[in-house]
Amino acid sequence: MRQTSRFKTLGLGTLIAGVLGTSIFAAPALAADGGNYPDQNVQYIIPFGPGGESDISARLQQQYFQELTGQQLIIQYMPGGGGAVGWSQLNEMAGDGYTIMGTNLPHIVLKPMGKDPGFKTEDLKNFYYFHYSPDALIVTNDSPYKTLDDFIAAAKKAPGSVTVSGSGTQSANDIANRRFESLADIKTTYIPFKGTGAAVAALLGDQVKAEWGYTTTAANQRDKVRMLAVASEERNPLFPDVPTFKELGYDMTGGAYRGMAVPKSTPEDVTKKLSDIFGKINQNPEFRQKMEDLGFVMIDVPYEEMDDFMAERRQEYEQVAREMGIIE
Repeated sequence: MRQTSRFKTLGLGTLIAGVLGTSIFAAPALAADGGNYPDQNVQYIIPFGPGGESDISARLQQQYFQELTGQQLIIQYMPGGGGAVGWSQLNEMAGDGYTIMGTNLPHIVLKPMGKDPGFKTEDLKNFYYFHYSPDALIVTNDSPYKTLDDFIAAAKKAPGSVTVSGSGTQSANDIANRRFESLADIKTTYIPFKGTGAAVAALLGDQVKAEWGYTTTAANQRDKVRMLAVASEERNPLFPDVPTFKELGYDMTGGAYRGMAVPKSTPEDVTKKLSDIFGKINQNPEFRQKMEDLGFVMIDVPYEEMDDFMAERRQEYEQVAREMGIIE
C-alpha cells in the first residue's frame, strides 16, 4: 500500500494526549448555515479507544481548528469492532456539519468485503485524508528478540506460541501480520484490540510478545519499545538504524491511511468547507513539524479528489482481500 504520487505529500508527526468525557450527543443538533459555518463546536468522533494514532492526530488538529474557525473540536470515542461500531452508526447522526468521524484505510474497505459489519464503504462520506503511517513490527526494549531473525526463529521453533497485538481484524495490522506470516513461513497468534493505544498497552504490560504497530507508535514510546523492521520503501528518517522488511529479504510495504467522514446527509457546501478547513490545517508548517516529530507521512486528499483516491485504494485492497481469503 504505497502512497501514490498524484496526491500531494507534505511533511511528517509530536504527541498530544488527553481524554474528554463529554457525551457524543451532548451538542445541540443545529443546522449548518452555509454562510457562517461553523458557528458552534464540532464533535470529532474517534471510532477507537484513546491513545492511538487517530486520537493523537485529532488532538494535534484541535488547536489549529480553533485558530481557523473560532470553534472547538470536541473529541469523543466510540470504540468497537476495529472501527465498525462507529462507522455503522455514522449515517444515523445529524448531517448538520457538527459531527465528523475518523475513518481508516484499509479498514473501511476490507471489513465490508467479509461479513456484514453494519456499513458499506460507499456509504461513508469521506471528505479528507491527511496522513499515512507505515507498518512496523515492535517489541519492548528488553525483549529477547533483538532482530527480525530472532523473532522468526522463535515463531518457527514453536508455531503459534509467539503472540502479537494489533488494532482490530481486517485492519492494517491484521494484514501486516498475515502477509509476514506468509512471507516468512511462520505461524503466530494475532490478538486484536480496540485500537493502537490498547495494542501498545498490551505489549508494555507483557500480555503479548510483540506488536504490529506503526513508526508513530515507536516514536511515541521511544524509551520503552524498538522496531525490528518497518514496512516502507526506505528507512524512516527518525529511525535510520531500523531496516525495512525489503532490506531483510521480505517484499512487504504497507500501513494505515487516516481521514474523516461526515454523515451522508451533510450538505455538499458544508462538506467542502470542512475539507478546506482541514486542508489548511494540513498545510500549516507548525502542524506539519509536529506531525513529523511523530513519524507520520502526510498526504493531502481533499473532498474533490476523494472518489479517485478511494477507487485506487479499493483496487489495491481487493487483491489483499483475496490473499487473506476474505473474498474469492
